[in-house]
Amino acid sequence: MGRKVTLATCSLAQWALDFEGNLRRILESIRIAKERGACYRLGPELEIPGYGCNDHFLESDTLLHSWESLACILENPVCDNIIVDVGMPVAYQHTVYNCRVIMLNKKILLIRPKKTLAISGNYREQRWFSPWLKDYCLEEVHLPPLITKITGQTKVPFGEAIIATLDTVIGYEICEELFSPNSPHTNMALQGVELFMNGSGSHHELRKLSLRVELIAQATKKNGGAYLYANLKGCDGERVYYDGSSMIFQNGSLVGQGEQFSLEEVDVVIATVDLDDIQTYRRSPFYGIQASTSHVYEKIEVDYTLTHHDSLCIAASPVIQARIYKPVEEIALAPACWLWDYLRRSGCSGFFLPLSGGIDSSSTACIVASMCRLVVSSVKRGNIQTLNDIRKVTQDPSYIPGDAKELCKRIFVTCYMGTENSSSETKARAQHLANDIGSYHLGIVIDTAIQAIIKIFTTVTGETPRFRVNGGSDRENLALQNVQARSRMVMSYFFAQLSLWSRGLPGSLLVLGSANVDESLLGYMTKYDCSSADLNPIGGISKIDLKKFVFYCVEKYNFTSLIGILGAQPTAELEPLKEGQVQQTDEEDMGLTYEELSVFGRLRKIHKCGPYTMFTKLLSEWGSRLSCTAISEKVKLFFKKYAINRHKMTVVTPAYHAESYSPDDNRFDLRPFLYRTSWPWQFRSIDRAVATATKTFAATPAERQHNNTRTFETVSVSSSNDLPSLHEQHQSMKSHDLPTMASIETVEKEANMRKRIKLEGH
Repeated sequence: MGRKVTLATCSLAQWALDFEGNLRRILESIRIAKERGACYRLGPELEIPGYGCNDHFLESDTLLHSWESLACILENPVCDNIIVDVGMPVAYQHTVYNCRVIMLNKKILLIRPKKTLAISGNYREQRWFSPWLKDYCLEEVHLPPLITKITGQTKVPFGEAIIATLDTVIGYEICEELFSPNSPHTNMALQGVELFMNGSGSHHELRKLSLRVELIAQATKKNGGAYLYANLKGCDGERVYYDGSSMIFQNGSLVGQGEQFSLEEVDVVIATVDLDDIQTYRRSPFYGIQASTSHVYEKIEVDYTLTHHDSLCIAASPVIQARIYKPVEEIALAPACWLWDYLRRSGCSGFFLPLSGGIDSSSTACIVASMCRLVVSSVKRGNIQTLNDIRKVTQDPSYIPGDAKELCKRIFVTCYMGTENSSSETKARAQHLANDIGSYHLGIVIDTAIQAIIKIFTTVTGETPRFRVNGGSDRENLALQNVQARSRMVMSYFFAQLSLWSRGLPGSLLVLGSANVDESLLGYMTKYDCSSADLNPIGGISKIDLKKFVFYCVEKYNFTSLIGILGAQPTAELEPLKEGQVQQTDEEDMGLTYEELSVFGRLRKIHKCGPYTMFTKLLSEWGSRLSCTAISEKVKLFFKKYAINRHKMTVVTPAYHAESYSPDDNRFDLRPFLYRTSWPWQFRSIDRAVATATKTFAATPAERQHNNTRTFETVSVSSSNDLPSLHEQHQSMKSHDLPTMASIETVEKEANMRKRIKLEGH
């Protein structure tokens, strides 16, 4: 007994619209799979044009070039005697679908369109594709002449079907279908499918890989079978990083896993599975009963055998433990790989970073240092592609990096931009970190540039702004802080363009920003300051995770300079020092802690909470340590500052996507950027909830027990002597004359006036 099948899945570093490079990587993966004995090669989603084409999918050119690439694959001898499964867009009846194309020996066996499209978060598939809604339906699509010339086929099957070879049955899911509630794999299993194929394009987020592993493990543990999962890897031209880790599962156990973070362009995962083990796993009365009532798929018969002729002599792949990195390791590796892909494809010669001596810019510097370590390690392992890429970056055809610090000195410039408000401690910390990582470090003072700008203003207006500590207003204080921050941005780009020139080296540098996800969420940054850069590797990472990452770098890389940075209070250093000491801290400026910001961010985005719902959730979570009023004030402060600064997200630096609560307006977080910052209706709802909750908490235990049946629904309809009840507001909205912004403001003014009269009367 024993019917062994060797299968291959792969991760490819594809690039949107790079048809030549994408084709080369596809053919290389097929060559490796075939060389290692595989009879089936599965590739990632939309691998031919690249997943990130976006609106280019609406162009006929993208469809044409995808067919041209497919023709090259069909004709190539490396594809003989192996089933090849690739991803590309296909037009059928004037509608474009995200498809799998399955081929064998210069024939197309099936074109399988995607049923469930990814339309949330970073994904807009329904903008370019239509879902295939004809369940269990198989039709025919006409092939372009250039394909017919090769295959001799004018039409091929198009739709949802399964493929039956002489020895097994193969079924298909595409990416999002695995994550949907009604995944096809269950019904396919009941129809006898033993091998499940899923070509995917799933991006990296911190702590996300375990979800993929769990879903595939559960799918095959419940249904039996072998499940192949292919994924893209690298930067496809967007903010996201596709993190590979292609996998093969059998009967709930992992038998093959690729690298999650590496600089290899082609990563092929091979495993041998035993089909008899799948049949044995499924033998139960319940399985047979449900199979008899399951939906029937159209079946495409193929005269081809996947099993080895000498199966008795071949061992099945052993079960392995899933390799899942810790979040701090993910931060060290994922943004580093993303930066490398961007650098090698951008035509630039390195990075420039304003290094302040704080946690954020230090984390960014450490990620670049990690990138340099990955590059050196890849070159030493004999990766010719990485060596050629670093030679293009340095514009030196004979360059071979010696070690990470030497490479860092060549391609990474850090710069401390001090002012009269900067402390000697932060300057020293920046210098020490630069020494640890090996960057080419500059220390400059930009007071002259700042004073020149202020002098122009004074000359024109006759007024000289002052800091608050010197008797100035809040407006003056903020403007003087912002002019420092924006001057740093101008200096960053000037030095990025000319610092290599000044050293006699070719090329220019990409400017790196270092605003974390929590500061972006609250808008705690100056618009067009040094957070406005070319790239931001930490823009999707929370301050809490960055602190843990910095501690990890101390232990992992022995960057002892980070110890002092960890112990320092985060500060912008934009206000005058007092006796040489910093008085300004980030958390004091924001009025919220970074821990609180992470909670607010997750509730706002992931849990889809508005101000009122956020308050009610936090009341149950924080009520034991904070008063109802304190919680409500924090929620109001968050939403007020979020609304005031939301406009900054329209120009935020393209940031590495790492957190599912990112506020990035450009792709991920499609919310308005102009709000009514007082949130009057929403905040009144919170005020009523505070009043009711305060009474509840003040009651005796017996009274609280009596009131247990009441919920926050009663809060939303309770009335106040000062404010109109929700019932009254609802009645006014029923009329044809809906309340205008002005009428609502009038109600607020009258309510505030009544409050003031009451207070003065007392």
